Amino acid sequence: MRPVRVAMVCGAGDPTLDGVADYTRRLEVALREVDVHVSRVSVAPGRAGGWLGAVRGAARSVRRLAPDLVHVQFAPSAFRFSGRPGLLLPPLLPRSVPLVTTLHEYGSWAAPSWLPDRVWRRLERAARVDRESGRLVPGSELVLVTNDAHAAVVTERTGRRPLRVPVPANVDDHGAATGARRRFRRRLGLPADTVLLVFFGFVHPVKGVRYLLEALPRLRARHPALHLAVVGGFTSRALPEPQADAFRAELAGIAAAHGVGDAVTFTGYLPAPEVSEALHAADGAVLPFCEGVTTKSGALVAALAHGLPTAVTTAPAGDPDLVDGVTVAVIDRRRDAAAVARATDRLLSDPALRGRLARAGRLVATRRSWPGIAAAHRAAYERLLGVGDD
Repeated sequence: MRPVRVAMVCGAGDPTLDGVADYTRRLEVALREVDVHVSRVSVAPGRAGGWLGAVRGAARSVRRLAPDLVHVQFAPSAFRFSGRPGLLLPPLLPRSVPLVTTLHEYGSWAAPSWLPDRVWRRLERAARVDRESGRLVPGSELVLVTNDAHAAVVTERTGRRPLRVPVPANVDDHGAATGARRRFRRRLGLPADTVLLVFFGFVHPVKGVRYLLEALPRLRARHPALHLAVVGGFTSRALPEPQADAFRAELAGIAAAHGVGDAVTFTGYLPAPEVSEALHAADGAVLPFCEGVTTKSGALVAALAHGLPTAVTTAPAGDPDLVDGVTVAVIDRRRDAAAVARATDRLLSDPALRGRLARAGRLVATRRSWPGIAAAHRAAYERLLGVGDD
């Protein structure tokens, strides 16, 4: 197998605070196993030069590396919600080196936001500029997306068909199943017979945790031993520390106001082995995202990979792998505490349903392994470069 040398361009995010940074780190590790040699090139503005200086520095780094191709991991949050990196970078890269872009978020942002949709459509169809990624999508020989919904938007806007490469679990199974239920409950000071729900992931207003808290009184009326563990950090690239602290206090206040403060534990950020233990220990997971969940969520895939029956809101465009009563329990209304309570009660009250969802969810997650993702990247790189095995 011939080595492929890739300059991986990304924001300068901390993997513990940024999902795209964590994905990029894990992808680099997986790519080593298929003889793809990755050199990371971070783009972040310093005090001098701003974004222009940062992008010029990244382009110089790419030229020094002389890679076979450049691969940009793009999300608005990864570049601090600035449109400048996407506009500035492609023209500064070597024209002889193919450009690849993975779109981690797509379909809900524009920079500048005031430009009318009809103008964006003309620019995108002419392959001049993209409202979300600047010149990255028009300048890329290959565009990757993580889900069907993003693929549909890219095709509708540009006429191009991107390659779909799904997202694996963002937490590996650390084999904590044996004794996990007892250990995790002991850590939280809970009786062994507690019915434990978890929310897992970065805690942000768009994740709908407040509706889960508001649903707890109804759920505890049916399941008195119920406890909720909100597993995940509040501080992230999308929610800086001051806002994160305020949001955590707001959620604690909502729990107290609904008389369930003693039934909720906010764990904060946990290392991966402890998250794995929490997922093994729980009776069910609830992910009531305000815009719906798809399998581009590494947190959802992690829950499914651990065999954890999960209740989710679904995105307007849907997701073929998230089928009510087959792979997940669907919360039929977003931003609705009563709907969260109904779906979660159904999950907790039906052991047979939990068993079916656990088995089917594992199968969904199995199709999203890191070795499989690495192999898909390697194959895409080879097609683009016109190379293969020697």
